[in-house]
Amino acid sequence: MRRMKRGFTLIELLVVIAIIAVLIALLLPAVQAAREAARRSQCVNNLKQIGLGVHNYISTYQVLPAQCWYPTGSDQSWGWSYSWHISLLSQMEQQPLFNAFNFSAGIFGNASGYTYQHANDTVGAAQVASFLCPSDGQKKKPLSGTNALGVGFDYGTSNYVGNYGGPGQFGNAGTNGAFSGTIVPNAWYSDANLAPIGVESITDGTSNTAMFSERLVGIAGGPSVLKGSVDSKRAVFTATGPAVNTGATGATTMFANCKALPPTTSSTRSNASGYAWVAAYPWHLAVNAYLHNGSPNTVTCTNSVDQGGWLSFSGPLGTLPPNSNHAGGVNMGFGDGSVKFIKDSVNLQTFWGLGTRKGGEVISADAY
Repeated sequence: MRRMKRGFTLIELLVVIAIIAVLIALLLPAVQAAREAARRSQCVNNLKQIGLGVHNYISTYQVLPAQCWYPTGSDQSWGWSYSWHISLLSQMEQQPLFNAFNFSAGIFGNASGYTYQHANDTVGAAQVASFLCPSDGQKKKPLSGTNALGVGFDYGTSNYVGNYGGPGQFGNAGTNGAFSGTIVPNAWYSDANLAPIGVESITDGTSNTAMFSERLVGIAGGPSVLKGSVDSKRAVFTATGPAVNTGATGATTMFANCKALPPTTSSTRSNASGYAWVAAYPWHLAVNAYLHNGSPNTVTCTNSVDQGGWLSFSGPLGTLPPNSNHAGGVNMGFGDGSVKFIKDSVNLQTFWGLGTRKGGEVISADAY
């Protein structure tokens, strides 16, 4: 008698497919979480490398690197000068890149003719891997394209920014705690709070004082972005805060005004963050600095009264918090070289205290 061969029925095949689909649905989030954990680990390692580079720099020069070396080179670059990133190149196994940089030339162009120089194009276009957080996900660089003269440019970017200071920034420049962070501008006028400063200036303790954190890079081309959009953390918006104020009162007011902006508010600028890792300007903070005025992962607002309201890169009277794509917070490098994860829910007063090097705040390690 002929024996019939038995195969799978349609229902059995559908059941197997359904089981496989369920397993994939269960496994995919775990895989994504593992990948993000690896990216976050790389980001932490980058901050540790930067911190180590700073301590190597301190060992050599006895001071911390400046946020900006203005007025050096500014006469050739429309006011732009050299960033702290350049100072650390030789301390982070990037000596050939440091040697290739021409300190007798500017960054972008000269102020008289607005003609782009090209002496530092090669260095400026180099992308240093240690300056990028893999969780960012933005592939296009904020400063790239062709200028009005038909000259192409493609500058490297950075996710890592220096601590410019806490709510003392709401004081007038030179009084009441302005430039209260650890990575502050060079002394282009008389002010004891400006760089160069040494570790001995961090009287609050290096383990409780931030040096660097992370920010998502801006958007190439600088398109208008709405405050309620997914890209809002990459952009700068404009809010109004106290014209002259200090400490918690000014910081609270400005932060509240920034948060109160409607979701339909259009950005003032969207390519400022990480604009070019080689460049810096004392008041264009979003390029290579951040503030401890607004809590992590809130939107950035420049203050409409700051420097006449023209600081689309966000000025010292704005909020300019650190931000990231890490769930729930940001990685932050401290003065002792350690890296800690600061949650979005951190107490605002605690966050302010972490941003000042000599504010006299007493902060417990379990407060953040």
